Amino acid sequence: MNTRIRRTAGLLAAAAVLPLALSACSNGSSDSGKSDSSDKVSAPAIRSSDGMSGSNDASSMAQPFGPACSAVPKNGAGSFDGMAKAPVATAASNNPALSTLVSAVKKAGLVDTLNNAQNITVFAPTNDAFKKIPKATLDTVLNDKAQLAKILTYHVVGQKLAPKDLENGSFDTLEKSKVMTSGSGESYTVNDSAKVVCGNVQTANANVYIVDTVLMPKS
Repeated sequence: MNTRIRRTAGLLAAAAVLPLALSACSNGSSDSGKSDSSDKVSAPAIRSSDGMSGSNDASSMAQPFGPACSAVPKNGAGSFDGMAKAPVATAASNNPALSTLVSAVKKAGLVDTLNNAQNITVFAPTNDAFKKIPKATLDTVLNDKAQLAKILTYHVVGQKLAPKDLENGSFDTLEKSKVMTSGSGESYTVNDSAKVVCGNVQTANANVYIVDTVLMPKS
């Protein structure tokens, strides 16, 4: 009889303890779940923040800058978005401010050369830049294919240059001599004479810096 009573008492005690134990486990599991949930939310938030920062930096890097950028069409093939989809010679042909340059590139037979090149930088003179050259001189150059090709390839660097690269740079051109760049922020000069008036324009295969003066190789 005493043994039966002790067993019954033991069972009753166990029954009383079991809900408490389950409750404790449940609370612990809930806390753990909250902790895991908090960790899961926190980690992506950090990654998202970093990613957002990186995206903003990249976006900022990709933004064209300069006073002449306002003249670029807002839509269509000649817009910044449109030019980014086409190789550089084709992209330039869609920009009205570069029509003289495009004509010169065609005369020099450089359309395919520029369009097929990879990861290049082009310093692209505006129509007004060509107007600074005396008409007789310009006409002579435009009718001398070899000389024209020499001048135009002097405007091309065989690597993509970000604005920061231009701060104090010296770069080999396809013409085989160097161009010098200087400046900071959104103000840059090439060879101490040509000002970048619309910089960091993206095309499918090149970074373009539109300049207000035609660059001339020394020899």
